[in-house]
Amino acid sequence: MDFELSEEQRAIAEMAGSLMSDYCTDERLRDWDLCGQAYMQDLWHSCVQTGLHALAIPEAAGGSGLGMTELVQILDAQGGALAQVPLWRHQLAATTLAQFGDKALAPWVEQAVAGSGLLTLSLDGLNTVRGIELEASAEEGGWRLDGRVAALALAEQSVAALVLARVMGQPRLVLVDLSQSGISRVAGVMTHGEAIADLDLRGVTLSNQQVLPAAALDWLAPRAIASLAALQLGVSAEQVHRTVAYVSERQQFGRCIGSFQAVQMSMADTHVHLEVLRSALWQLCYRLDAGLPAPSQALATAYLACEAGHRIGHTAQHVHGGIGVDLTYPIHRFLYWSRALSCALGGSSMILERLGDWLSDNTTLGWKYDLDEHQAL
Repeated sequence: MDFELSEEQRAIAEMAGSLMSDYCTDERLRDWDLCGQAYMQDLWHSCVQTGLHALAIPEAAGGSGLGMTELVQILDAQGGALAQVPLWRHQLAATTLAQFGDKALAPWVEQAVAGSGLLTLSLDGLNTVRGIELEASAEEGGWRLDGRVAALALAEQSVAALVLARVMGQPRLVLVDLSQSGISRVAGVMTHGEAIADLDLRGVTLSNQQVLPAAALDWLAPRAIASLAALQLGVSAEQVHRTVAYVSERQQFGRCIGSFQAVQMSMADTHVHLEVLRSALWQLCYRLDAGLPAPSQALATAYLACEAGHRIGHTAQHVHGGIGVDLTYPIHRFLYWSRALSCALGGSSMILERLGDWLSDNTTLGWKYDLDEHQAL
């Protein structure tokens, strides 16, 4: 087996890494905290110019037509730099519309490819105690939406959103034009700086084309998990890197604290969590790009991302000591991002519950039983 990335994939990763790290210096991140922008607009324009914003959108729709393997590398770089740009939501929303939407929805995809209009999405209804709070009721010529969408990312800056609604009792993705009447917003900001808004929808009308088939949700959900896990991988990897550098320099009792066995063991544990997440994420990407089902692999990756974010984040804060809680020192931002990503994934307990439900309904355990050579057993 060849586990090496192709030259094209390495070039994409290097370009994204340079673009993100060059822009997101610690000084610029401090300035951005105070600037009041919803996202890093200059960096987003650079992403549009280099095509990173449309990497996973099909070629037939004007994108690059690449897969999750390439997108994950971009998001890994984004997480490491803590770059506030809407890369994964924008292009996964556009890709979902391109693959499952009617031709009537093509103008939304064209805007996304051109970078002239942002798309956003939310699958939080799958992960929260409240569940899906948006109800679609049939009416002549289409549907009527009533209910709520909580904490929709860049809701005030996006032109349209893919959100979850209950359609005839089943969860479905629906495309909502955010400029329609009947939508009220309560704006807010997540702890890590992402602009959000709660949406209240009353009597919002949809055409039949704006309700996507059930297969669209099955396609999008594991890719959303892979995207969030890739961001967490980047955040945690940089967190470990910075913490190792810190303990190699910080002196206590006449020696660097990195020479203490307890610190060494703690940092070794963070490395294990990081590599376990990396392995699970790459396996998930392989299956998604190969067109193989991956419901359990997605949930396992989501759980490992939550665990890595929590354990690596708190170990890094602990090892940094008092300076870790100083907001003028940059390490706190990585913990904020980890907590936000864990919330977006749903949290470890909820994911384990969903994985347990899946296992109770399936008699085969582990990825290998899905391969052709095991089907005859």
